[in-house]
Amino acid sequence: MSTIVSPSILSANFGNLDKDIEMVNRSAADWVHLDVMDGVFVPNISLGFPVIQAVAAKSRKPLDVHLMIVNPEKFIDRFAKLGVFMLNVHYEACPHLNKVIHEIKEKGMKAAVTLNPSTPVCVLEDVLNDVDMVLLMTVNPGFGGQKFIEHSVEKVSKLRRLIRETGSKALIEVDGGVNMETAPRLVKAGADVLVSGNTVFSSDNPEDIIFKLKQL
Repeated sequence: MSTIVSPSILSANFGNLDKDIEMVNRSAADWVHLDVMDGVFVPNISLGFPVIQAVAAKSRKPLDVHLMIVNPEKFIDRFAKLGVFMLNVHYEACPHLNKVIHEIKEKGMKAAVTLNPSTPVCVLEDVLNDVDMVLLMTVNPGFGGQKFIEHSVEKVSKLRRLIRETGSKALIEVDGGVNMETAPRLVKAGADVLVSGNTVFSSDNPEDIIFKLKQL
């Protein structure tokens, strides 16, 4: 299976979002990644429902939504109605994680759980067979363009081992500082899905960058 690439709209040009979404539509990208921040769970505010609705209307790629918010369960139904494909919730934001995972699936979406850089993969042992994907943050969530945390490569390897041991079919997604230097190492360690923002959207040829990431 080739690497799944999910360009992060957070790094797109919001003054001309149509153009960037059309580029992603034309490209070899598999999904579109949307980061939703509430200024409470993370120290920043990003996309709200009007922008997400606009992206959903224009995108021909499945929506991969990452909720960096408190009480994500309150919005499951609204994301389902927008046709979201994959809904990511943070382990750290969900005291009743098993319940939230099943609510996401009951609404017809794929369920993913995200871990902050300091949260060990072992905390997911009891839910790995219930989730479709685990997103490992390879920077501290909240802002784009941060420096890649080197320990993340080893963390991907640990998660890959845990997935094998539990018989889970969950994909491993990585987000943060994913570029042409870090991406090959993450894929070699076991990552299935690459989220890339700055590397794609700041490039003179973003479609070529997406194509190269897919070949890893």
